[in-house]
Amino acid sequence: MARPVFRALWIAQLGSNLGTWMQMVGAQWMLVSAPNAATLVPLVQTAGLLPAVFLSVPAGILADALNRRGLLVAVQTGMAVAAAALAVVTALGATDPAVLLLLLFVLGCGQALAGPAWQAVQPELVPRAQIPAAVALGSMSINVARAVGPAVGGVLVAWSGPTAVFAINAVSFAGVVAVLLAWHRPVATTTLRAERAVPALRAGTRYVRYAPIVRRLFLRSVLFVVPASALWALLPLAASGPLGLGSAGYGILLGALGLGAVIGAVGLPALRARHTANQVLAASGTVFAGACAVLGLVGDPLVVSATLLLAGAAWLAVLSTLNASLQLVLPEWVRARGLGAYLVVFMGGQALGSFLWGLVAGAAGLTATLLTAAAGLLLCALSVLWWPVPAATEHLDRTPSLHWPEPMLLVEPHPDDGPVLVIKTYRVAPDRLAPFLTALDAVRESRRRTGAMDWSVYQDGADPERIVELFAVRSWGEHLSQHGGRLTGADRDLEAAAEALARESLGVRHLFPPGTATAPPP
Repeated sequence: MARPVFRALWIAQLGSNLGTWMQMVGAQWMLVSAPNAATLVPLVQTAGLLPAVFLSVPAGILADALNRRGLLVAVQTGMAVAAAALAVVTALGATDPAVLLLLLFVLGCGQALAGPAWQAVQPELVPRAQIPAAVALGSMSINVARAVGPAVGGVLVAWSGPTAVFAINAVSFAGVVAVLLAWHRPVATTTLRAERAVPALRAGTRYVRYAPIVRRLFLRSVLFVVPASALWALLPLAASGPLGLGSAGYGILLGALGLGAVIGAVGLPALRARHTANQVLAASGTVFAGACAVLGLVGDPLVVSATLLLAGAAWLAVLSTLNASLQLVLPEWVRARGLGAYLVVFMGGQALGSFLWGLVAGAAGLTATLLTAAAGLLLCALSVLWWPVPAATEHLDRTPSLHWPEPMLLVEPHPDDGPVLVIKTYRVAPDRLAPFLTALDAVRESRRRTGAMDWSVYQDGADPERIVELFAVRSWGEHLSQHGGRLTGADRDLEAAAEALARESLGVRHLFPPGTATAPPP
């Protein structure tokens, strides 16, 4: 960690993560003896994670549009206030299950609003080649906290009740705010126009829709997290039931998961050097399946703790692999929105999974539920044969490219004028037409990702060598964003591959609806 700002933020987040995990132990242990505990305890995770479903994408829009440092300061301050409120109402004896879940939901809203911004600033703090290591260190921070926080929280809950851990969590946000205020973030330089909220949402959604690698990473996330959430949701019930442990013992089980994740973070670089991402994902899914089965069948706390060490390492390996791949794939202009969508998928899957596994456990029992989850994880591991993570994520050039020349027009369209029809004409020899059209299919996805509403290609009936590519963009301003930074080096390479198969490129024309573009004054 030779980067001073990254190091300072890492340490501050470690303190905040410690407070968060201590708080979770206190919250879950308040509910284990309540009526309908099998349903209520998993709702602690659901309350904290569900906001990500609704807020992560809007949070990504904010993080792409606003100063990310200022956004993080505001959100962290708000979370400190909410955590302090939870400590106060608990000290006053007013924290019934409804109040507890409501305040946890508010804190979850803060995490959802901050998540895309946290992840999007990583490439600002470290070079691109160090992003996988930075992601692993970020996961290590969470899991060091998971190893220490629950054990300390369990002891504090047993000694003085949950109020103390709620108060510590409130204080833990102060360090993060202090480091963020001290960070002199460089002023961003970009030629991209500022985007309004609705067009920004459309652009982010369109990018994900037409980015096959991103969609595949989302799929792998869902396939793992939904069955894996059973272990996290039902662990407190297993601790207080079959394992016969108190709050301190439950904290030790969570600590084993966290310690395993720390060990996994240390060993992950060597694992990546020897194995592909898909092999790591398959092996990790299998290990986590075994942990679910052991938790459901074995009543020995020592055996369960040892198994949870392996489960923690597997959890870390999956999260780091998916997150690092996504950060390497997403270009700067849409990174926070893409990461926000990922958080919707991952945390939404975990929240929904926790809720569903709680219902299943209430109806079918703990053992049957955990064995069912283990079977789902084994299917997830096997599915890499059909839905693997593409191997190209680390080698894509996502630096902005300004290879499109400035449009030369005799009119001055307003940025909101549109839609704009862009026509690019090529001359292609008959013997090269088939490979040219194949190469143009990859260009089509690039056009759609960066702004095109639709795309098509035609062959001139009077001149078969003349191939015309057409795509429509919603507004002139959005098309200028394609010229001004949305395109990356990888997009440039796709266009170059297609143009290399053509005899020549005959130029580009821009067409507007009649009357929307006005001639400049004389």
